[in-house]
Amino acid sequence: MRFLRKSLIGLFLMSMTLGLLVYAGSMVRDAVQARMAEEPRVPRARERVFAVNVVPVTFETVTPVLSAFGEVQSRRTLELRSAAGGAVVDLAPEFVEGGQVAAGQLLAQIDPADAQSALDRSESDLLDASAEVREADNALLLARDELTAAQEQVALRAQALRRQRDLVDRNVGTAAAVETAELALSAANQAVLTRRQALASAQARIDQAATRLKRAEIARAEAQRRFDETEIRAKFSGTLSDVTVVAGRLVSPGEKLANLVDREALEVAFRVSTQQYTRLIDEAGRLREAPVTVSLEVFGTNITATGRVSREGASVGEGQTGRLLFASLDAPRGFKPGDFVTVTIEETPLPRVARLPATAVNAGGEVLVLGEEERLDVAQVDVLRRQGDDVLIRARGLEGREVVAERTPLLGAGIRVNPLRPNGAEEIEQPEMLELTEERRARLVAFIEGNTRMPAEAKTRILSQLGQTRVPARVVERIESRMGG
Repeated sequence: MRFLRKSLIGLFLMSMTLGLLVYAGSMVRDAVQARMAEEPRVPRARERVFAVNVVPVTFETVTPVLSAFGEVQSRRTLELRSAAGGAVVDLAPEFVEGGQVAAGQLLAQIDPADAQSALDRSESDLLDASAEVREADNALLLARDELTAAQEQVALRAQALRRQRDLVDRNVGTAAAVETAELALSAANQAVLTRRQALASAQARIDQAATRLKRAEIARAEAQRRFDETEIRAKFSGTLSDVTVVAGRLVSPGEKLANLVDREALEVAFRVSTQQYTRLIDEAGRLREAPVTVSLEVFGTNITATGRVSREGASVGEGQTGRLLFASLDAPRGFKPGDFVTVTIEETPLPRVARLPATAVNAGGEVLVLGEEERLDVAQVDVLRRQGDDVLIRARGLEGREVVAERTPLLGAGIRVNPLRPNGAEEIEQPEMLELTEERRARLVAFIEGNTRMPAEAKTRILSQLGQTRVPARVVERIESRMGG
């Protein structure tokens, strides 16, 4: 009986298994047939939408700024050279590198002994020449007096001769007396001639004395000049550079001792392209005195000064291009000759132009404009200036419209985009801060320090936050929730 019961149970289980297999095969067959009978479904394609940054187009009057690089230099630079040779016997304390000197200040003294001796000799010769002039004047006066006396003697002798002849005519005088009177008159005339020669000699002596005096004065002036050349003085107030002399050194005539630079008369020399140069001239072809701003960056700190364009170079220069311009600085505080600076020049204002990012315009002068249904359209613009990362454009029909700020190869006409506007960005929410009492702070600090499961880095960060005057409210709430209070 037991064998029969087990056999029946096994037969029942086998029949049940076969039935389930047949049912499963039927279900698989029906599923395959239904799948094969269905029509193929093509998935619906979705249009790709790109997120782009857009900026509005606003036309206004903009003053373009031209940028260039230049070098600061001084308009007045003087080379200090020794006109006389000798030993340097005295130096001013300011005669050092970077020394500040005033106009007319004595900077150096070359040994003046020889020059002083020559000056003394010339002054002595001048005194002798002056004395000779005085003696010549006195001799001329005496010569004129002697000539006057001789002429009076001639008049007297002529009168005596007429008297003797009158006596002879009256048969009172003698021929011998007349002859004697004639001889006396002749001697008087000879004396007059002699005095005239003496007067001419006195006048010639005056001319010679005047010439000698002039030569003495010239020699004295030359000696004084040579003596003055032993002193080296500052022609104007400024700063000394390239100082190459010390006290006691022997210098030769014409040797360079230092450079004197006027620290207040600074200018900047910079070069611009020919196209940029044409924007800085007026209708008459003259260079405009455009305002400039000069800046020097020194470890993150900018030194700036203002000025105006003053002149331009006479020629382009060998191996150079563009134009060399010069700008005078109004208050060059902090600048030194030789500084490499950035120069910005204000051009003539341009009306009805818009400022756009340079990435919004391609090489062909086209921009992508946001149109209907947020699809892109292509518009043509005229690029007038490039200002750093921006461009100044002029176009028709773009007033108030929005253009794509950054063009990519994926963008083009007809593409739908999701515009992102600069003023649509959400502001970052600032965390709420709390001021804790000392008891509450101490309780929180004790809990953090007693927590053994918290990482050391996180524990240090939270303790530093709790040590501040104001603590984020979220940090306090999170700690107190874990404390259970």
